[in-house]
Amino acid sequence: MKESARYAKVVVWSEEDHCYIGRAPGLLDGGCHGQDEGAVFEELCQIVEEVIQLYHEDGKELPPPTSGLDYASEAQAMT
Repeated sequence: MKESARYAKVVVWSEEDHCYIGRAPGLLDGGCHGQDEGAVFEELCQIVEEVIQLYHEDGKELPPPTSGLDYASEAQAMT
């Protein structure tokens, strides 16, 4: 299993911003956005890979895994 699979990736539509917002709660603040849901998810996956690589390069311990945790409430709060 890839390390990135241990982190939840959430893509939701934002009425306020009129675009899809992608986040990886617990791993990084911010994320990405765009008009195409699939493209946002692909970009988010790439960002997660890059963030994990930066943690390793800096010799920092990764945050606890978030995959499998319930982020439905948080995702709804983003919209």
